[in-house]
Amino acid sequence: METTDLLKKVRHIEIKARGLSRNIFAGEYHSAFKGRGMAFSEVREYQYGDDMRDIDWNVTARYNRPYIKIFEEERELTVMLLIDVSESLGFGSQSLLKRDIVAEIAATLAFSAIQNNDKIGVIFFTDKVEKFIPPKKGRKHILYIIREILGFKPEGNGTDLNVTLRYMTNAIKKRCTAFLISDFIDAGDYKQALRIAARKYDVAAIQVYDKLSTELQPVGLMKVRDPETGEERWINTSSKKVRDRYRSWWSDLQMSMNNAFRQSGVDSVSVSTESDYVKLLLQLFKQRK
Repeated sequence: METTDLLKKVRHIEIKARGLSRNIFAGEYHSAFKGRGMAFSEVREYQYGDDMRDIDWNVTARYNRPYIKIFEEERELTVMLLIDVSESLGFGSQSLLKRDIVAEIAATLAFSAIQNNDKIGVIFFTDKVEKFIPPKKGRKHILYIIREILGFKPEGNGTDLNVTLRYMTNAIKKRCTAFLISDFIDAGDYKQALRIAARKYDVAAIQVYDKLSTELQPVGLMKVRDPETGEERWINTSSKKVRDRYRSWWSDLQMSMNNAFRQSGVDSVSVSTESDYVKLLLQLFKQRK
């Protein structure tokens, strides 16, 4: 992408994402994610109706009567965007590619974070961690992130969620809110890494997919190419057996992904390239309240 075209696209996404985050997501984002980061403030004597789980047993033992810990909402959060930049994101049967939807969602979340005075960082990944942008604040930082989202050229082609999640667990020491944005086309087992990350951080998953990739259409003999491995082959889409096998592969992929989310306690939403991602993001926010 030429520099001039990149700057135009950055400006376009900035205007769209900033408008969405200011006019639609502001309140929803705040109520969904603020309050999840709580800092210890003080202790006070136990009162009827207080949560027993907040009792400070050390202070209680010292004064021989129950005291509880008081927490207050942290003034700022750290938000991490884990963005899939693998080759499979370059597919799209509609006007936008999966990669375009990922960019718009990531930009909208980034502006929402900045407007709530949160820090924002990014991990770009394929089958390896491609780039880590440490969390910072400010419009200049946001625009740098958007430029990277639109113009980043990865070295790898495949997808390895396991490596990415482990990297974040090691790199980010403080609790944060993490958005994992991917098509989740990963043959590996990332359940354990996701479970560990979800215990340490507040994780939400956003799957981006194209409807055409969910089922083969009977259009006869067709040459297909796996963008992540480069493997090419001819398939007969008129064959019901071939279509059923593909449908089964997609169904198994979705089942494995959803099981991983459920077992890890991760909130998730699936966004197609032809759907209204604004409504679906609001749905994700509301299910977290």
